Amino acid sequence: MNRMKLNYSVDAILTLLFLIVAVTGFVMLFVMPSGVPRGRYQEYMGITKATWTLLHNRSAIMMTVFATIHLVLHKRWIICTTKNIFKKQENECSND
Repeated sequence: MNRMKLNYSVDAILTLLFLIVAVTGFVMLFVMPSGVPRGRYQEYMGITKATWTLLHNRSAIMMTVFATIHLVLHKRWIICTTKNIFKKQENECSND
């Protein structure tokens, strides 16, 4: 797999994971009231709160993994851009 396809794949997966974390977070925060007697057995859209929480947590962990991969793939660009910002002279960095 070439670098461009790898970057695209990592970014697409990262975007999907972000959407899952955001949606599950908003559902648990705004739709499912906290402190209800049924607790983790409360359901929304046929899914228990425990399952919503599990999906949210696992997706957040995977999002962290893919964000780290994203940063590693763009390490040279990050270093070069940081050098360009903090140094007055122009650095010779290739575009990634």
